[in-house]
Formats: sequence, C-alpha cells, structure tokens
Amino acid sequence: MEKPKVFANPINKKINNVQDLFRSDKSNRTSPIDVNKKINEIFASRNHVYKSKVKITTKSSVFETEIVGKTNLNLLTLDGKLINITDIVDIERI
Repeated sequence: MEKPKVFANPINKKINNVQDLFRSDKSNRTSPIDVNKKINEIFASRNHVYKSKVKITTKSSVFETEIVGKTNLNLLTLDGKLINITDIVDIERI
C-alpha cells in the first residue's frame, strides 16, 4: 500500500521562540485560602471568647487590632472598622 503524499512547507526564516528573561515576585506567595484558614483557626481557638488581638499585614500596611467578628468579605474590629479579607496578606494572633 502506498503512503499518502503530504506537502511540508519549508521554513526559510530563523525561529526565535526561546524566552530570554523570567521574573518572579515572591511577595504574593500567600493565597487567600491560607488567610481564610488562619482566620478560622483564630475564631475556633479556645482562647477566643469575644475578641482576639491580632497583627494584620495588608497590601499597604501592618497594624495591630482586636477582631470580634467575621463576615464572608470582612473582619470586624472592636473599633467598629471593617477590614477587607482580600486585602489581608498575613494575620497572626498576638
């Protein structure tokens, strides 16, 4: 049996598809899932009765506050402020 004839177009130019430079940003390594997990662990802790003193690192600042509640999108502080959870990079209990 004879094989079918296939036309192969010749390549008459230089192919340069090699990547010369790669950059990575290590600052956004913490995923929102990890932050939500940390927040849930703080509220589920035996030490959390009404409020918990925490250190929050956001995209723009680092501050200490006392959190008293949580919604799907925000943390509620004792001062009455709302902190957007998507802006939080890291949270730790003090």
